[in-house]
Amino acid sequence: MDKQRRKQIVIAGGGITGLSTAYYVEQLCRAHAIEVEIVLVEKSDRFGGHVHTGKKDGFVIERGPDSFLARKTSIIELMQELGIGDDIVGTRPGISHSYIAYRNQLHPIPDGFMLGVPTKWKPFITTKLLSVRGKVRAAADLVLPRRPNVEDESLGQLLRRRLGDEVLEQIAEPLLAGIYAGNADALSVQATFPMLQETEQKHRSLIVGMLGVRKSRAPKQTTQSSQTTSKTGSGNGSGSTSTVKKSMFLSARGGLEEVVTHLEKALSSSINMMKNTEISGVTHEGDGYVVHLHNGEKLHADAMVMATPAHIAARLLPDQSISELLQTIPYASVMNVILAYRQQDVGISLDASGFVVPRKEGRTVTACTWTSSKWAHTAPEGHILLRAYVGKYGQENNDQLSDEKLVNHVRHELEEMMGISAEPIFTEVNRLPDAMPQYKVGHLERMQELDDALANVMPGVYLGGGGYRGIGVPDCISQGKVMANKLLTRLVDISV
Repeated sequence: MDKQRRKQIVIAGGGITGLSTAYYVEQLCRAHAIEVEIVLVEKSDRFGGHVHTGKKDGFVIERGPDSFLARKTSIIELMQELGIGDDIVGTRPGISHSYIAYRNQLHPIPDGFMLGVPTKWKPFITTKLLSVRGKVRAAADLVLPRRPNVEDESLGQLLRRRLGDEVLEQIAEPLLAGIYAGNADALSVQATFPMLQETEQKHRSLIVGMLGVRKSRAPKQTTQSSQTTSKTGSGNGSGSTSTVKKSMFLSARGGLEEVVTHLEKALSSSINMMKNTEISGVTHEGDGYVVHLHNGEKLHADAMVMATPAHIAARLLPDQSISELLQTIPYASVMNVILAYRQQDVGISLDASGFVVPRKEGRTVTACTWTSSKWAHTAPEGHILLRAYVGKYGQENNDQLSDEKLVNHVRHELEEMMGISAEPIFTEVNRLPDAMPQYKVGHLERMQELDDALANVMPGVYLGGGGYRGIGVPDCISQGKVMANKLLTRLVDISV
C-alpha cells in the first residue's frame, strides 16, 4: 500500500451513530496529524435517523426518541462540546410518577419498584395491580435459592422465576420490555438489564439486593443553595440548574435534533457528507475495501463503519457467515401518534409523565407519554401534547392500518383509559419501520462472534448502532466514540 496516499474512511449510515463516529474520528485524526478523507453516506434525504424533531404552532414534536438517561453522560459531553450544553433540559419538577393501565383504569406504579422489583412494602401490599396470590408469590423471592449458573436467560424467565407471573406481566414487562418494544420472554437479560442477574448472584434475593440499591441512592438532605437555585432557575426544568441535575431523564430545549443539526454544522467543512446516496455492496480490494454505490460510483476505504440496521449490513457485506449472524438480530416496527389539545377542552389533570400498558390488556396503545406534562418546552401555554405508542415485536398488525384508522383506534382507547373525548387540534402519525432491535437471549455471545468474524475476515470494518450494544441515543454516541478509536488504530497500523 502506498504510505503517502491519503487514507480514506467510509461510514455507511448517517444516523446519530454515524454522525458521532465521523465527529470523533475527525477530531482524533486532526489531533494526531493523520491525513484522512472521511465520507459519510446516507440513503435518505436527511441525517439523524430516528432522531427527528418537528415543530408546529409552538409545539415541539419528537418523532423518534424524546429523551435520554441522565446517568449516560456521553450525549451530555457531546452537547457541551458542540456548544449547546445550556440547552439541556430536565423534566418538570414534581412530575416523577407514572401509571399502568389495568382494566380500563390508570393505577399509579407502586412507589419503590426498581427494575420491576418491589423495595417498599406498603405500596406493594396496597397496590390493586396485583392479587393477594401474586403478592405472596413475589414475596417468595426472599427465600428462593439463587440460580446456580450465570448463563444468559430471558428477562421474563428471570422475573417469573424470582417474582412470579403477575409482577412480570402487570408491572415489570410494560416498564422494562416496553423500552425495547419487545417480549420479555425473548429478551436477553444480560444484554438489557444485567443488573437483575448480577443482583441475584450477589444477594440471592432480588428484593433484598434492590432494597440495598435504593437505600444507597437515597437523596441527601437538600442544601439551602440548591433550593434557591431550583426556585430562581427557569422553573421549567431548563438550563444547568439543580432541577436538571436531579432529573432522571434529560432532553434538549429545541428537541433532540439540535444535536444532529450541530453535528452536521461541525462536520460540513471537514468531511464529505452524502445524502440521497445508497450503497449497493462492499467488496475487498487488497488490504482495503470498495464501497459500490447505486449510481455506479465507487468509494475506496482503508477502513469503514457500518452504522446501519443489522439486516442492511447483512445485505451489503460480502461474507456469508457474517451476514448470517447479522440476520439473527430481528427488529420491531413501531409507530407513534401525536395528539395536541387545548387544555380547556381536556378537562382532566395530567399530573404524571404518562402510562404504560401491559401486553395482556390487548390494547393497540402500548404506552402514552403526557409530553407537555413531562417537558415544559413542548407545548405553548394552555395546551397539551400527548404521544401514544403503537407496536411491539410480534404484535405488528397495526402496521396495515391507515393513518386515519390508527388515530381513531388511539383516540378511542385514550377515551376509555383517560376519559379524553375532545377533538384534538391536530394529530400526526409517525411510522418507524424496523426501528427497535430485539436483543434475544445469547445476544452478547453473538456480538462477540461478529467481532471475531470481522477481525478475521474483514479487518477494519466495524459495526455500530442500536442493533448491537445499546439502543438509546447515548449508547449510539458511545459506540461512535469507541469505533473512532478503533479507526484511528487501524489507520496507524496500516501506515507503518
